[in-house]
This record gives sequence, structure tokens and C-alpha cells, in this order.
Amino acid sequence: MENCIFCKIANGKIPAATLYEDENFRVILDLGPASKGHALILPKSHAANIYELSDEMAAKAMILAKKMATAMTAALKCDGFNIVQNNGECAGQTVFHFHMHLIPRYKGDQVGITWHPGELSDADKEEILLKVKEQLS
Repeated sequence: MENCIFCKIANGKIPAATLYEDENFRVILDLGPASKGHALILPKSHAANIYELSDEMAAKAMILAKKMATAMTAALKCDGFNIVQNNGECAGQTVFHFHMHLIPRYKGDQVGITWHPGELSDADKEEILLKVKEQLS
């Protein structure tokens, strides 16, 4: 996509601190990191979100996320790791080019990727099961 900042970064038109690159992806350090080592996996081809991403690219992105998390954990000696992928503004997506956040976690880092657990009512459970299974068939 012509005006997409992440397309430009992923394809080398804008410089970035690149941790990894192959024919499909570039992994860069995030300029606004949640923690030390926070990085982004950027596909070189444009998809606005996970819904537009091909199954093949989604699989490759997850395999790369595992590879990067393993290498980053060893290199940074972090205590844990978050892999985060947001879709839509209300879910926290701010750049509409599919990307995955690789966030090393350190004890006491106060990075906020949590929620307050609610309760799953029987009515909600039955409605969700029915509606999602309809979409899958």
C-alpha cells in the first residue's frame, strides 16, 4: 500500500533497527517500547489486519514469532514474553498494517497487558457457541 508507514519500513524504504529480515518479514525494534527489547514483526506485503492476512502468512508470522521470542529471551535474559496482535481501533490497533508485538517481560516491569476476569454466564456461553460454530460451518 502506497501510503502505509509499515509497508515502507518493512520494505526498507524507511530505515529501522532491524533484528531480522527474510523474503516475507522484517522484525524491527519498536520506537515506543513497552519494555526493553520490544519489537514488531512486519509483513512486507500489506494486510490491514489478521482478517486480510492469508492463512499461509498467518502461519509464517506465528512461526517467526516463536523463533524471535526464543532468541530474544536468551539474548535479553527476560523473565517472560508477550506476543500481542491487535485488530481494530477498539482493540488497540493504531497502525492499520498487520503486525505482531514481541514484548519481553521483566519481573516488576509494570507493562500493562492484563484484564479483570469477568464471568461466563450459561446464556452467553450457549449464544457464543452457537454463533461461532455457525460461522465455522
